[in-house]
Amino acid sequence: MSKPTADNAPNAAAKGAPAVPANFLRPIIQADLDSGKHSSIVTRFPPEPNGYLHIGHAKSICVNFGLAKEFGGVCHLRFDDTNPAKEDQEYIDAIQSDVKWLGFDWAGDVRYASDYFDQLHDWAVELIKRGKAYVCDLTPDQAKQYRGSLTEPGKNSPFRERSVEENLDLFARMKAGEYKDGERVLRAKIDMASPNMNLRDPILYRIRHAHHHQTGDKWCIYPNYDFTHGQSDAIEGITHSICTLEFEGHRPLYDWFLDNLPVPAHPRQYEFSRLNLNYTITSKRKLKQLVDEKHVSAWDDPRMSTLSGFRRRGYTPASIRNFCEMVGTNRSDGVVDMSMLEFSIRDDLDRTAPRAMCVLRPLKVVITNYPQGQVEQLELPRHPKEDMGVRVLPFAREIYIDRDDFMEEPPKGYKRLEPAGEVRLRGSYVIRADEAIKDADGNIVELRCSYDPDTLGKNPEGRKVKGVIHWVPAEASVECEVRLYDRLFRSPNPEKTEDGGTFLDNINPDSLQVLTGCRAEPSLGQAQPEDRFQFEREGYFCADLKDSQPGRPVFNRTVTLRDSWGS
Repeated sequence: MSKPTADNAPNAAAKGAPAVPANFLRPIIQADLDSGKHSSIVTRFPPEPNGYLHIGHAKSICVNFGLAKEFGGVCHLRFDDTNPAKEDQEYIDAIQSDVKWLGFDWAGDVRYASDYFDQLHDWAVELIKRGKAYVCDLTPDQAKQYRGSLTEPGKNSPFRERSVEENLDLFARMKAGEYKDGERVLRAKIDMASPNMNLRDPILYRIRHAHHHQTGDKWCIYPNYDFTHGQSDAIEGITHSICTLEFEGHRPLYDWFLDNLPVPAHPRQYEFSRLNLNYTITSKRKLKQLVDEKHVSAWDDPRMSTLSGFRRRGYTPASIRNFCEMVGTNRSDGVVDMSMLEFSIRDDLDRTAPRAMCVLRPLKVVITNYPQGQVEQLELPRHPKEDMGVRVLPFAREIYIDRDDFMEEPPKGYKRLEPAGEVRLRGSYVIRADEAIKDADGNIVELRCSYDPDTLGKNPEGRKVKGVIHWVPAEASVECEVRLYDRLFRSPNPEKTEDGGTFLDNINPDSLQVLTGCRAEPSLGQAQPEDRFQFEREGYFCADLKDSQPGRPVFNRTVTLRDSWGS
């Protein structure tokens, strides 16, 4: 098994637990509080409601909400809802649910960038009056040509020198709905020769005749992200505006707007490395494509990298928070190995998940020398270490074992059941395989075994029994469905393809196997959705959030007992 590692985090430390890297933001915040620069801190988490949150967002949530909590401050939840054509109330509801599920809550009401549309419009007018913004009629293709490149400076738009009066008139007519989508834009007047492409007269407002989920049809012009972000931070009194490294190049623009507008405060932006996890896709557009094209069942499909997908698969909030802490918060981009996340959930469930037995591929066993009609109530611990009490398992003449636990011609070193061989049933007796009953096609349909009545809780006299297998009573067991989930992509970098392929070519065809007719011990019959268990010898499982119900359980495999992908 390979150790859980991250390119930007130390390898596993003592006892296999990854070392916890430092958070570079902690000393910055502490210094700001100690110096009196801020009496308290205010952070924010500002997702765009155009999809479900993914594992990368979990790090941003933990950083922003976690630091606010650690230093006695508050964190705002603010939706960056400036693109109504791609946004939906479904996503707003899902994001709020995910934040709370992770164990965090926001200060005050949920906030929206659209709450500030009136103020943002007034500030845009103020920039026009100061000669720092203009209405531009270039088409998108023309604007791209005028913008230049990383090696070539841009050229001024032919509309850059319009008068203040003309710009005010045109912007008012844009707002009044006189123009079609894309016909005109409002741009900041900064520097078309700047080496920072973000400062080459960026767009402030676009025309979009689209219904908005919060403001209805009040607006047909919408501010872009850069013009909204810093000013919203200023309005809310954000002290530390924390975002991922791809926005580092936007910080000069963030500051330019705040320096040139009468804002109530000037927040400081800090950037940290985003969470890149191998074997996953975190592009919202591509996640949506997976859903729309039916490669997965929904945004919360347990194979998805969305938080709702991880939740449905059986991941705990604590495991994801601990994973984000293990990865650390720094400014070095890297790729985190999936095994680190799997280590985190195994570590959590090993301590917290009660044990149970479930036979995934049942093979009936008749114990021929066990008295007809007799039933023993055996007590097995719910957990080998934690004090979780016991569960009662009826033992009778007929039981089920897993079909993989019997072989007629076993390989060397096989420690399960074979002809004339013995194994111990977990928490029960030693049995010996005497006869395999087959159907007309030669398939084994039943085993005839005998048991040693003197081996309950003790070893047999004069012989060693090495193997231990799990089992369930035939009559008292509960039929269930088990879904064996695996990684959705077979490549560590799903984006890397050959011969013009796409990430879809890297989908793992074995990422889901549905087993019906499985048999679980009686206590699992009343499992509630999201109840988690270790199925002994099989892995960690949870009752499905949507499809499982008491009496008709459906279990999802969260993770195997050991890393099956390690080298």
